[in-house]
Amino acid sequence: MTKAIAGADRLELLLTFVRIVDGGSLSAAAVALGTTQPTISRRLQQLERSLGLNLLQRSTHTMKPTEDGQRCYEHARALLERWDAVEADLRGVQEEPRGRLRVVVPHAFGQQQLVAPLLDFLRRHPEVSVEWLLHDRLPDFIAQGVDCAIRVGVVEEPGLVAVRLAEVPRFVVAAPGLWGSGAPPADARALEALPWLAAGSFYRDEVELQDRRSGEWLRLAIRPRLTTDSLYALREAARGGAGAALISSWLVAEDLAAGRLVQLAPDWAAAPLPVYLLHPPARLQPARLRAFIATMRAAMPTLSGMVAPTRASA
Repeated sequence: MTKAIAGADRLELLLTFVRIVDGGSLSAAAVALGTTQPTISRRLQQLERSLGLNLLQRSTHTMKPTEDGQRCYEHARALLERWDAVEADLRGVQEEPRGRLRVVVPHAFGQQQLVAPLLDFLRRHPEVSVEWLLHDRLPDFIAQGVDCAIRVGVVEEPGLVAVRLAEVPRFVVAAPGLWGSGAPPADARALEALPWLAAGSFYRDEVELQDRRSGEWLRLAIRPRLTTDSLYALREAARGGAGAALISSWLVAEDLAAGRLVQLAPDWAAAPLPVYLLHPPARLQPARLRAFIATMRAAMPTLSGMVAPTRASA
């Protein structure tokens, strides 16, 4: 029968295991915790015995978690972070942002628009490190150990805190001459006859545009020659003359300025897409997450091709 481990010892064992996984070796964990490799090895063995599980796969050059070990790591990391927050709250200490922040961001948006505010955040908070994960789907926050996610578009997931950061204007663009000779179409109704490209994540067989002068809405049926879930592929296809596309302003600002693309029916635009920062609800929020939210809230409306949100939150 496994001998019970005291609460304080459990935290020590879990912290040791997290440091082993983060560092990739027993020796790295020993350095991080200021102890010896035999001590780290002994703690690991004690944790494995207490759980009755093999937590690490060992080979000559590598050490990585087993499937059970990965689950243990995710739970341990979340537990230790919560304990740090409890200590700071009970001691009444103004916590300095530190530790690791795991953030999921949309693939194109996270590569192009969000790197500048990310770098500003890192400069302001040198004790924080960030895992910047590019995925277009929302993560399982708890299972994947994700602190927050940024999402472009409507949020329908219940049980998450949604902070509205900005809005993304969208309009129709095409390569010069796609419409034939003469000036580009000014009336949105003329766009229906053009060849089209579609962003499968946001629209497929119709687009809805609003006349910014009168407020009139118009729905256009389209037959896309290409449908893609990549905004970069959509932009490249539009540049190459394959069709018209309804696309986010930030993605094509440089192409419009250089004349590689032209805005069609410039008095008409689609409803802007909201940009949210999402995170699980928590009474005790780590300082690094609070600081990250504040940075994104301040920076997002100032980025090229973005506008301030019409309301503060979902």
